[in-house]
Amino acid sequence: MKVRRGIPPFAAILSLLLSPSAFAEDKPKPAAAPAAAPSQDEMMKAWMAAATPGDAHKKLEPLVGTFAVKTKMWMDPSQPAQETAGTSENKWVLGGRFVEQHVEGTMMGKPFSGIGYTGYDNYKKRYVGVWMDSFGTMIETSTGTADKSGKKLTFWSTMDDVVMKKTIKVKSQVTIVNADHNTYEMWGPAPGGKMFKTLEVQYTRTK
Repeated sequence: MKVRRGIPPFAAILSLLLSPSAFAEDKPKPAAAPAAAPSQDEMMKAWMAAATPGDAHKKLEPLVGTFAVKTKMWMDPSQPAQETAGTSENKWVLGGRFVEQHVEGTMMGKPFSGIGYTGYDNYKKRYVGVWMDSFGTMIETSTGTADKSGKKLTFWSTMDDVVMKKTIKVKSQVTIVNADHNTYEMWGPAPGGKMFKTLEVQYTRTK
Protein backbone atom coordinates (compact mmCIF):
# COMPACT_ATOMS: atom_id res chain seq x y z
CA MET A 1 0.00 0.00 0.00
CA LYS A 2 1.34 3.44 -0.91
CA VAL A 3 1.72 5.95 1.89
CA ARG A 4 0.66 9.47 0.97
CA ARG A 5 3.07 12.06 2.24
CA GLY A 6 1.76 15.52 3.04
CA ILE A 7 0.14 17.62 5.73
CA PRO A 8 -1.82 15.49 8.23
CA PRO A 9 -5.57 16.22 8.04
CA PHE A 10 -5.68 17.77 11.54
CA ALA A 11 -2.75 20.07 10.80
CA ALA A 12 -4.31 21.13 7.53
CA ILE A 13 -7.63 21.99 9.23
CA LEU A 14 -5.85 23.91 12.02
CA SER A 15 -3.84 25.87 9.48
CA LEU A 16 -7.03 26.79 7.63
CA LEU A 17 -8.78 27.94 10.83
CA LEU A 18 -5.85 30.11 11.91
CA SER A 19 -5.53 31.76 8.51
CA PRO A 20 -6.90 35.37 8.57
CA SER A 21 -8.37 34.87 5.13
CA ALA A 22 -9.89 31.50 5.78
CA PHE A 23 -13.46 32.75 5.75
CA ALA A 24 -12.92 35.88 3.68
CA GLU A 25 -15.05 36.27 0.61
CA ASP A 26 -13.14 35.00 -2.42
CA LYS A 27 -13.11 38.12 -4.62
CA PRO A 28 -11.02 38.29 -7.77
CA LYS A 29 -8.37 41.01 -7.83
CA PRO A 30 -9.10 43.77 -10.30
CA ALA A 31 -7.02 43.52 -13.46
CA ALA A 32 -4.32 46.12 -13.91
CA ALA A 33 -5.29 48.83 -16.33
CA PRO A 34 -3.58 48.36 -19.69
CA ALA A 35 -0.76 50.79 -20.40
CA ALA A 36 -1.82 53.62 -22.63
CA ALA A 37 -0.48 53.34 -26.16
CA PRO A 38 2.07 56.05 -26.98
CA SER A 39 0.87 58.85 -29.19
CA GLN A 40 2.20 59.32 -32.71
CA ASP A 41 4.22 62.31 -31.50
CA GLU A 42 5.79 60.22 -28.71
CA MET A 43 6.62 57.41 -31.12
CA MET A 44 8.19 59.82 -33.60
CA LYS A 45 10.21 61.49 -30.85
CA ALA A 46 11.57 58.11 -29.65
CA TRP A 47 12.52 57.05 -33.19
CA MET A 48 14.22 60.35 -33.95
CA ALA A 49 16.24 60.15 -30.73
CA ALA A 50 17.43 56.66 -31.69
CA ALA A 51 18.11 57.57 -35.32
CA THR A 52 19.90 60.93 -35.07
CA PRO A 53 23.73 60.92 -35.05
CA GLY A 54 25.21 62.63 -31.99
CA ASP A 55 28.43 63.32 -30.11
CA ALA A 56 29.34 59.62 -29.94
CA HIS A 57 29.31 59.49 -33.75
CA LYS A 58 31.42 62.65 -34.03
CA LYS A 59 34.16 60.94 -32.02
CA LEU A 60 34.70 58.66 -35.04
CA GLU A 61 35.57 61.57 -37.33
CA PRO A 62 39.39 61.03 -37.02
CA LEU A 63 38.90 57.59 -38.60
CA VAL A 64 37.58 59.12 -41.84
CA GLY A 65 40.02 59.64 -44.72
CA THR A 66 42.68 57.78 -46.69
CA PHE A 67 45.36 55.95 -44.71
CA ALA A 68 48.54 53.98 -45.30
CA VAL A 69 48.30 50.71 -43.38
CA LYS A 70 51.07 48.72 -41.69
CA THR A 71 50.02 45.41 -40.18
CA LYS A 72 51.66 42.98 -37.76
CA MET A 73 50.04 39.59 -37.27
CA TRP A 74 50.98 36.86 -34.78
CA MET A 75 49.79 33.30 -35.34
CA ASP A 76 51.88 32.07 -32.39
CA PRO A 77 52.90 34.30 -29.44
CA SER A 78 56.33 32.67 -29.40
CA GLN A 79 57.01 33.50 -33.06
CA PRO A 80 57.87 36.86 -34.70
CA ALA A 81 55.07 38.82 -36.34
CA GLN A 82 54.28 38.71 -40.04
CA GLU A 83 54.38 42.28 -41.40
CA THR A 84 52.40 43.57 -44.40
CA ALA A 85 51.32 46.91 -45.87
CA GLY A 86 48.19 48.25 -47.55
CA THR A 87 45.74 51.12 -47.80
CA SER A 88 42.42 51.99 -46.17
CA GLU A 89 39.70 54.22 -47.60
CA ASN A 90 37.24 55.32 -44.90
CA LYS A 91 34.15 57.49 -45.36
CA TRP A 92 30.90 58.42 -43.67
CA VAL A 93 27.79 56.66 -44.98
CA LEU A 94 24.06 56.82 -44.23
CA GLY A 95 24.13 60.44 -43.19
CA GLY A 96 27.02 60.27 -40.73
CA ARG A 97 25.74 57.20 -38.90
CA PHE A 98 28.48 54.74 -39.86
CA VAL A 99 32.10 54.85 -41.00
CA GLU A 100 32.59 52.55 -43.98
CA GLN A 101 36.10 51.10 -44.35
CA HIS A 102 37.67 49.46 -47.41
CA VAL A 103 41.09 47.87 -46.90
CA GLU A 104 43.36 46.55 -49.65
CA GLY A 105 46.68 44.82 -49.03
CA THR A 106 48.27 41.42 -48.65
CA MET A 107 48.17 38.69 -46.04
CA MET A 108 50.24 35.51 -45.95
CA GLY A 109 51.59 36.44 -49.37
CA LYS A 110 48.14 36.69 -50.94
CA PRO A 111 45.93 39.65 -51.93
CA PHE A 112 43.67 40.78 -49.11
CA SER A 113 40.48 42.86 -49.15
CA GLY A 114 38.31 43.82 -46.20
CA ILE A 115 35.14 45.82 -45.62
CA GLY A 116 33.99 47.12 -42.25
CA TYR A 117 31.40 49.42 -40.68
CA THR A 118 31.70 51.18 -37.34
CA GLY A 119 28.98 53.24 -35.68
CA TYR A 120 27.18 54.00 -32.45
CA ASP A 121 23.84 52.54 -31.41
CA ASN A 122 21.94 55.34 -29.64
CA TYR A 123 19.40 52.93 -28.14
CA LYS A 124 21.88 50.40 -26.72
CA LYS A 125 24.45 53.09 -25.84
CA ARG A 126 27.19 51.00 -27.40
CA TYR A 127 29.59 51.31 -30.31
CA VAL A 128 28.94 48.63 -32.92
CA GLY A 129 31.08 47.10 -35.63
CA VAL A 130 30.79 44.73 -38.58
CA TRP A 131 33.73 43.21 -40.49
CA MET A 132 34.13 40.84 -43.43
CA ASP A 133 37.12 40.07 -45.62
CA SER A 134 38.53 37.85 -48.36
CA PHE A 135 40.11 35.45 -45.85
CA GLY A 136 36.79 34.11 -44.64
CA THR A 137 33.11 33.64 -45.42
CA MET A 138 31.85 34.77 -42.02
CA ILE A 139 30.71 38.17 -40.77
CA GLU A 140 32.13 39.35 -37.46
CA THR A 141 29.96 41.64 -35.32
CA SER A 142 31.20 43.45 -32.22
CA THR A 143 30.00 45.85 -29.54
CA GLY A 144 32.08 48.22 -27.47
CA THR A 145 32.44 51.27 -25.29
CA ALA A 146 34.70 54.34 -25.22
CA ASP A 147 36.83 55.59 -22.36
CA LYS A 148 36.24 59.04 -20.87
CA SER A 149 38.44 60.71 -23.47
CA GLY A 150 36.49 59.10 -26.32
CA LYS A 151 39.79 58.22 -27.99
CA LYS A 152 40.00 54.59 -26.96
CA LEU A 153 37.23 52.22 -28.05
CA THR A 154 37.21 48.68 -26.66
CA PHE A 155 35.18 46.03 -28.48
CA TRP A 156 34.30 42.40 -27.74
CA SER A 157 33.12 39.85 -30.26
CA THR A 158 33.00 36.12 -30.90
CA MET A 159 34.80 34.43 -33.75
CA ASP A 160 34.79 30.93 -35.21
CA ASP A 161 38.11 29.12 -34.87
CA VAL A 162 37.91 26.94 -37.99
CA VAL A 163 41.07 25.02 -37.03
CA MET A 164 40.01 24.03 -33.50
CA LYS A 165 36.34 24.01 -34.57
CA LYS A 166 35.05 26.14 -31.70
CA THR A 167 33.88 29.67 -30.99
CA ILE A 168 36.34 31.98 -29.27
CA LYS A 169 36.00 35.37 -27.58
CA VAL A 170 38.02 38.20 -29.10
CA LYS A 171 38.94 41.63 -27.75
CA SER A 172 39.86 44.55 -30.00
CA GLN A 173 40.78 48.16 -29.38
CA VAL A 174 40.78 51.27 -31.54
CA THR A 175 43.03 54.07 -30.29
CA ILE A 176 42.78 57.53 -31.84
CA VAL A 177 46.30 58.87 -31.33
CA ASN A 178 45.60 62.12 -33.19
CA ALA A 179 43.78 63.37 -36.29
CA ASP A 180 46.30 61.68 -38.61
CA HIS A 181 47.12 58.45 -36.79
CA ASN A 182 45.06 55.68 -35.22
CA THR A 183 45.71 52.06 -34.30
CA TYR A 184 43.74 48.84 -34.20
CA GLU A 185 44.75 45.93 -31.94
CA MET A 186 43.23 42.50 -31.41
CA TRP A 187 43.71 39.84 -28.73
CA GLY A 188 42.63 36.21 -28.87
CA PRO A 189 43.20 33.06 -26.80
CA ALA A 190 46.38 30.99 -27.20
CA PRO A 191 45.99 27.17 -27.21
CA GLY A 192 46.35 27.26 -23.40
CA GLY A 193 43.56 29.82 -23.11
CA LYS A 194 45.66 32.88 -22.21
CA MET A 195 44.91 36.00 -24.27
CA PHE A 196 47.69 37.33 -26.50
CA LYS A 197 47.94 40.02 -29.16
CA THR A 198 47.18 38.56 -32.59
CA LEU A 199 46.99 41.74 -34.66
CA GLU A 200 48.29 45.30 -34.67
CA VAL A 201 47.41 47.77 -37.43
CA GLN A 202 48.89 51.26 -37.74
CA TYR A 203 46.89 53.79 -39.80
CA THR A 204 48.69 56.92 -41.02
CA ARG A 205 46.71 59.54 -42.92
CA THR A 206 47.79 60.28 -46.49
CA LYS A 207 44.88 62.64 -47.18
